[in-house]
This record gives sequence, C-alpha cells and structure tokens, in this order.
Amino acid sequence: MQLKSLLNRVQPVKGFMYEKDELVGDAGQPNGVRIEAHVRARRGSRGACSGCGRRGPTYDTQPVRRFGFVPLWGIATALVYAPRRIECPTCGVKVERMPWCAPAGKSPMTMALTVFLARWARRLSCKQVAEVFWVSWDSVYRAVESVVNYGLAHRDLTGITAIGVDEVAYAKGPCYATLTYQRDEGRRRLLHVSEGRETRSLLRFFRMLRKEGRRLGQDLIGAIGFVCSDMWQP
Repeated sequence: MQLKSLLNRVQPVKGFMYEKDELVGDAGQPNGVRIEAHVRARRGSRGACSGCGRRGPTYDTQPVRRFGFVPLWGIATALVYAPRRIECPTCGVKVERMPWCAPAGKSPMTMALTVFLARWARRLSCKQVAEVFWVSWDSVYRAVESVVNYGLAHRDLTGITAIGVDEVAYAKGPCYATLTYQRDEGRRRLLHVSEGRETRSLLRFFRMLRKEGRRLGQDLIGAIGFVCSDMWQP
C-alpha cells in the first residue's frame, strides 16, 4: 500500500488530494529525516471560509505551511499545503477551512496529532510525551488544552441525578482542588474541578450548572437527588 493510499484511508481530505510524498532531511529529528505529504486543492473546487463555512472564489494563496501529523513508523510526519484566502460574501477575505486542522487554521498541528498527543498525555506526563514523540512541551500542553476545551463545549449535563464530591492535593503547600463527579449508574465521569477546598470551591460547580440550565431552559440542579461526599465542613 502506498503512503497516499494509507493517508486517504486514515486522514481523508474532502475537496483536496494528496499530490505526492517524500522523505526529506531534518537535523532536528533523532533519525535525521521526516515524511512530508503534499496536499493540493482539487481542480475546480472552491475553498470554504474558515469563519462561516460558505464557499467563495480564491483571493490569493499564502506561503506553504507544514502541519504536524501523527508520526509514521517512528518518523516525524507533516502535511504540506499553501492555504488559499477566500473572498467570502459574508466574512470578507478569510483563510480557507482545511479539514485536517481546526477551522481557524492557525495551529501548526493537525487535529489528528492534537488528539494523538492528548490521549498519550492521559498515560504519561507532558514532558514524557514531548520526549517520546519529539515535540515541544508547549505542543503537548496546547493539544491537551484544545481537547479539553472541545469536550467542555460539547458535553451534555442533562440527566445528572447523583454526584460525588471529593478533594485532592495536587502540590506541596498544601494545594487542594475540589472535584465533582457524576455518579449515576452506568455513567461515571468528572464534571468539574475547582481551585481550593472551601465552600466557594464547591459553589462554582453549582453556578456552572445553573448557567447551563438557564441556557437549556432546565433545572439541572433540581434534578440532583443524591450527593456522596466525605464529612469535610464546606
């Protein structure tokens, strides 16, 4: 199987195509090389605005950029593409939306690499992930931040009837955080992390839940019937 066929299977790019791939020298990598997969827009296709998603004619083309992709066979891999700027009838001149990265297209990492690093950061420290996959600590941190923000923006807080509250020390000092979990049967998950272990630390969770309930037009706090906690005063 050719690399282009593999990429089309695991990283399809609708409206674009993989033109060629090559192995190039890179002194910054442990093995001294990296894989570059060159992407181009399909002939006759119009780019989509990164703001509203509407398609428009090409205004101009920006310089070539490299977007970090998941390492293949232990070799650093990047998608290479020169983004177009689109004349959007709604937003004006905008960089086009590229399906392999976030809509704004500002990150130097593909979404595939972002999720890849964030998943490994659940098992290893950010420093260890950076060392194993030859990326910067900041890249791992931003990957985790991006995945967490996406999860927070798309989570469903309805149907919570039982919660658990606990405190955890995360650094010397001592420094504490208050954690709130959903404890419904068949659905156990972390809902909220708040700095400290005071009354206001726990109240931040209920304020967040009230705000989300107002947005949905539901009483999310009133639906809670059971609370499991140890006996600390707040």
